[in-house]
Amino acid sequence: MATLAAVLLLVAASNAAALAKAVEYHSFPCRRAEEGAATAAASAVHFRVVHRDAFAANATPAELLKHRLQRDRRRAARISKAAAAGGANAANGTRSSGGVAAPVVSGLAQGSGEYFTKIGVGTPATPALMVLDTGSDVVWLQCAPCRRCYDQSGPVFDPRRSSSYGAVDCAAPLCRRLDSGGCDLRRRACLYQVAYGDGSVTAGDFATETLTFAGGARVARVALGCGHDNEGLFVAAAGLLGLGRGSLSFPTQISRRYGRSFSYCLVDRTSSSSSSAASGSRSSTVTFGPGSVASASFTPMVRNPRMETFYYVQLVGISVGGARVPGVAESDLRLDPSTGRGGVIVDSGTSVTRLARPSYSALRDAFRAAAAGLRLSPGGFSLFDTCYDLGGRKVVKVPTVSMHFAGGAEASLPPENYLIPVDSRGTFCFAFAGTDGGVSIIGNIQQQGFRVVFDGDGQRVGFAPKGC
Repeated sequence: MATLAAVLLLVAASNAAALAKAVEYHSFPCRRAEEGAATAAASAVHFRVVHRDAFAANATPAELLKHRLQRDRRRAARISKAAAAGGANAANGTRSSGGVAAPVVSGLAQGSGEYFTKIGVGTPATPALMVLDTGSDVVWLQCAPCRRCYDQSGPVFDPRRSSSYGAVDCAAPLCRRLDSGGCDLRRRACLYQVAYGDGSVTAGDFATETLTFAGGARVARVALGCGHDNEGLFVAAAGLLGLGRGSLSFPTQISRRYGRSFSYCLVDRTSSSSSSAASGSRSSTVTFGPGSVASASFTPMVRNPRMETFYYVQLVGISVGGARVPGVAESDLRLDPSTGRGGVIVDSGTSVTRLARPSYSALRDAFRAAAAGLRLSPGGFSLFDTCYDLGGRKVVKVPTVSMHFAGGAEASLPPENYLIPVDSRGTFCFAFAGTDGGVSIIGNIQQQGFRVVFDGDGQRVGFAPKGC
């Protein structure tokens, strides 16, 4: 269908004057749901990043979004369960002044993860499309021979053809770091298994291997799972690059050489296509090493002693139309370190930002009041309860939304990060949701377009707008 590129006017001056106080607005182009290269620096390694939508084939945008939100529910439930139950992963860490990086692509169209990056695995290198996941630690990929494997984009890695592949012995310290490890006594080979909250599971041999990144940078002896038995919602990607804070995550493993810092910028989920993925346009990079720490608005990381994997921050408030929302209370969003409950994490794999129910209700009501000139759509869509009928419009004015963090950091969201198209008829929904699961999550829809910096050396998280 033709791209909708014009502009419309929705909240007129008379509407704005009717509000209790002056409200800040964005002009927002109403693109409907169907519209829509890396170099290695001396101080960092870079990869291109792509959204999974870039690989979509036969699904409509509305179908893709519906599937994405279904996955999102399962992931958010898994995160809440894990945070409540607690988990353990310790980080260890002379480093070089270099770094590594890779392309990142959006994977919405494929049905698993959300954002992908391409790396090389083994010697010679086999190209592998990996899900970026800040919410887990173990690096793994599908391996031949497969007892049970899902369809992936590109060849399945065969460790028998790699000269750098090394099995991990059952008695090795690496094996003991696994939360769910085992031993093949006949081969004295360490085994791993990772189960996800949506029922997906990967299992196989735990090994070390060489990974190759953009520009030819190579990192040897990365501990990873070589999965011979994989099932569930992993679609298209060869595996997963765990970016959490635990001892087996990729950033922790390379910290002696590159430090504990990395950053990514997630492209607009509607901007990717198979052609742009192939050409490298409208994509971004994930960068590891000192060069990843960009100029950004920083807030301290918060540590949850019961769950080392997640990146917690302190969200202290949200503004709508330039005014703080009184009902978004810091007390509702604060982590309780004694129980591990509550708090706010930044997560690459969750799409929609979820806030503790009282805070979400206050935010939604403030947005509705400030957007009184927009025509509400009856009902909702999936987990969204606030949608607008913008059919026939070109550009509308929408109230601004900004997130405020401890230490004075702020992320002023562009309108496409909180008002998203859900069908081809011009229905747009407010892309936040409430949760009763304990932990609040800043999802990748709200992160898109920002360079998000995870500065493990400085123990802080940063947000740099227009960073892709």
